[in-house]
Amino acid sequence: QVQLVESGGGLVQAGGSLRLSCAASGNTANFNAMGWYRQAPETQREEVANINTMGRTNYANSVKGRFTISRDNSKNTVYLQMSSLKAEDTAVYYCRAVRWAPPSSDNWGQGTQVTVSS
Repeated sequence: QVQLVESGGGLVQAGGSLRLSCAASGNTANFNAMGWYRQAPETQREEVANINTMGRTNYANSVKGRFTISRDNSKNTVYLQMSSLKAEDTAVYYCRAVRWAPPSSDNWGQGTQVTVSS
């Protein structure tokens, strides 16, 4: 069972920056894709960004140009650098790691709260 532990959340003023980290108990190189999702109160969880084993990234339109996802397989960690934060970025942010080839797995972290004050 893979464990993902997020950290780096907190309270920040609008326009500020935060860097989230997701540490995996296993080798992140084994995951085909890793990503960050977020869920604000009374909304559905949405994908923020993802990165595959080749380093190819995708971003939600709402965060393009402000957020950067990266992975360091030597540290088994995925990062989300968030800049120019807005009040609407307030949410619980979750890390996800997916492996498609057998044994396939779909793993989620417990989440870290990000609150942006306006």
